[in-house]
Amino acid sequence: MADEFVDVLIVGAGISGISAAYHLQTLCPDRSYAIVEARESIGGTWDLFRYPGVRSDSDMHTLGFSFHPWTEQQTIAGGSQILGYLRDTVREHAIDRNIRFGHKVLRADWSSEEAAWTVETQRAQDENATRVRCGFLFMCSGYYDYAGGHRPDFPGEASFRGRFVHPQHWPTDLDYAGKRVVVIGSGATAVTLVPALADKAAHVTMLQRSPTWMVARPSIDTIDAGLRRHLPLRLALGLARWKNVLLSQLMVAFCKHSPQRMRKLLLGGVRRALGPNADLDMHFTPRYNPWEQRLCLVPDGDFFEAINAGRASVVTDRIESFSETGLRLASGATLEADVVITATGLKLAVLGNTAMYVDGQRVEPSRSVNYKGLMFTGVPNMANTFGYTNASWTLKADLSARYVCRLLNHMRKTSSRQCVVPVLAPGTPLRAWTDFSSGYFLRASDQLPRQGITGPFKLRQNYLSDLVAMRFGAVDDGVIRFTGAQH
Repeated sequence: MADEFVDVLIVGAGISGISAAYHLQTLCPDRSYAIVEARESIGGTWDLFRYPGVRSDSDMHTLGFSFHPWTEQQTIAGGSQILGYLRDTVREHAIDRNIRFGHKVLRADWSSEEAAWTVETQRAQDENATRVRCGFLFMCSGYYDYAGGHRPDFPGEASFRGRFVHPQHWPTDLDYAGKRVVVIGSGATAVTLVPALADKAAHVTMLQRSPTWMVARPSIDTIDAGLRRHLPLRLALGLARWKNVLLSQLMVAFCKHSPQRMRKLLLGGVRRALGPNADLDMHFTPRYNPWEQRLCLVPDGDFFEAINAGRASVVTDRIESFSETGLRLASGATLEADVVITATGLKLAVLGNTAMYVDGQRVEPSRSVNYKGLMFTGVPNMANTFGYTNASWTLKADLSARYVCRLLNHMRKTSSRQCVVPVLAPGTPLRAWTDFSSGYFLRASDQLPRQGITGPFKLRQNYLSDLVAMRFGAVDDGVIRFTGAQH
């Protein structure tokens, strides 16, 4: 790849990168592009995570691409099904021929004089960096660090004679059959692992510091199945997708405007699943309101079934220390364990931890401000896909890719070489990137860009408003600047 130039360089071959590639070759067929992917295969999250039970935490009609609908009956799908779907998408649309595997991006330098990025990549087996130049850099590397997840140190853990495992790097040789398993955590990963492990383990205990909101949902959508029986498949899939988009938007709005009513509804669902003897106040009533963090999806109620069958249990407590055979808790109770799964969260990686420079000056994302959820102030010819926290990631990935294509076509039409969102004036009111209270956001709050309070600088987290603004709003909106016309 040395000395190569492409019009657009996409970083990452997961959902975001695949969407970016499809839209580029469809809407900007006169542009050359390449995808660099640090791993040796496509799929991003769905290739990395291999823990038992790994699955989608939203429906596949919206997690799937708008241009390549999900056609399986099961709308809450397993990781292997999703990875197969992504591979089919890449093959069918001939995206695979443009992917360069094993190329980890180390550094990206923008030159205003050349109106181009120079991107350094390195292959795992080669100490020498290679370079590729591009006119536009499209970061599609996701939002968390693939090298490792969040893993706190626990008092006395060195004395534990069992095995520690983090779900992000699940070992292929782990035999948990007949073992006592403790899963530390209460998020989507823990709620997924517990019923999957309970099938073979002697017992699985989910140890949480505080509860999370859970909602059970069938893995097969009966409305979707009915639409398929009576309508042409493409139309049925389109209607199912829009039904899910609108329902999810309504749920989020209801959570924000009537949090107490939603708390009662969600707790009522847990009560019906677990029966009158379950301690909902202790184990299933979070301190925060619904959708201040993501709801934990329980497909077909499998988590609750494992508890009802006696194969799993929930303990709400804090770890005082580890012993040779398990954990001592702050309450004085003990948990015996052979295997401890630390489902303790993710580490965010802003811009894929790429060292980025503009005319020699290091880009500090925390000093930038969001523009339309995908560009940063002061950084030319660069977009970064960041999906929704309250809906499927792919919805924002598709919108972002289409917007970048509109932007590139506008630049071609006006003979512009550079687009940049100017740095905002000192004293402009700013807020944190998001008000999401999940631990992985709070831990990385000092690394994330800021957002404004109005206009394109406000991160709306609303698919419908973004759809209008990014699909139909003016590209040259008086904010973004286009310069460097060619003569």
